Amino acid sequence: MDRIRVVVERLNINISFPIITVGGTNGKGSTCAILESIYMEAGYKVGCYTSPHFLDFNERIKIQGDPVLDQIICEAFIKIESARKDISLTYFEFGTIAAMIIFANTDLDIAILEVGLGGRLDAVNVFDSDCAIVTTIDLDHMDYLGHTREAIGFEKAGIYRTHKNAICGDFAPPQSLIKHCESIHAELKIIGKDFSYEVHHDSFDFLIDSSFVMNVPLPKLQGDFQLANASNALMAVKIMEDQLPLTEAAVQQGIAKALLPGRFQEVKINPSLILDVAHNPQAAQSLSRNLKAHAISGKTIAIFSILRDKDILGVIEALNPDIDSWYIAEIQNERAADIKTISNAIQKINPLAHIAAFKNIQEAYQFASKEVTRNDRIIVFGSFFTVADIMKLIS
Repeated sequence: MDRIRVVVERLNINISFPIITVGGTNGKGSTCAILESIYMEAGYKVGCYTSPHFLDFNERIKIQGDPVLDQIICEAFIKIESARKDISLTYFEFGTIAAMIIFANTDLDIAILEVGLGGRLDAVNVFDSDCAIVTTIDLDHMDYLGHTREAIGFEKAGIYRTHKNAICGDFAPPQSLIKHCESIHAELKIIGKDFSYEVHHDSFDFLIDSSFVMNVPLPKLQGDFQLANASNALMAVKIMEDQLPLTEAAVQQGIAKALLPGRFQEVKINPSLILDVAHNPQAAQSLSRNLKAHAISGKTIAIFSILRDKDILGVIEALNPDIDSWYIAEIQNERAADIKTISNAIQKINPLAHIAAFKNIQEAYQFASKEVTRNDRIIVFGSFFTVADIMKLIS
């Protein structure tokens, strides 16, 4: 962190707008998308920094919902390269600083920043937020963050600031997160305790301290967990209301319009093609619930690949009951799990599983496309890289 701070100080980045930082294991991107949509509907100029990207790096840095141009990013990189001198920076650190240079040079009303990995030692954490959200805490990136929820919770809680607003969207947050907030006197709000939601047929009520605040449409983003993400965003919006006032109509329209690629994204029907970046057990369990909620009469073929440092068995176990056939391939990435590792993991969970191996994800999809009938579906999941390979093919 000291390396990044030195470079940021040399660049003299002038932050004149409020910042909402979003960390957590799952739901970060969705929460950012909902916040971005709400504030844009309210007429504010919004910068949003997220990761990773699917097709173009520019997807990571958006102003008013649009990826910034190559030239603007390259100009920011040139400034960083000049300022860093002999200081080494990672790929993500370069991107984060570039985003803040671009945001600082734009007349923004608010910036929404998604944490890349963890929180305490993430590049995004160099920039102080007015409100910080930790969505969920689950076992992921364990080699870096620790092997228990308590250890990971402490790392995630590192984005909270002294005497600032802190939101936790995990219904059972680790004690490490709560104790950290107490030690820095952060004003912590926990879902299910300090704020909550009640679901109706086509809308939900948002409540603070069990008191009704507003009724809003169900998010377009699919899945019951998206109600928690939307509630996290609503809590942040209420906390920031003095700085950024908005109408109830803007909130309702923002939630109704928010979309995010690769989150139970149905891109084709009859037969159905669903893209989902689920790559850890918690996300896989949410995907399983979505598949059950959108039951079909035909078969489900999984196009699946994953990185070797993920909980591969946990992901497969969560989705095994929903999959009729597994079509697997190796991602073109140095962290990719190989075919044998993936196949062995599937067979360990289900010795009778139907598995077919292919040289790449796109070949697996093309083969599956010839196999399915109109009542079947193909679900592509396991990694951003897995989904990106199919996005490139069908775009």
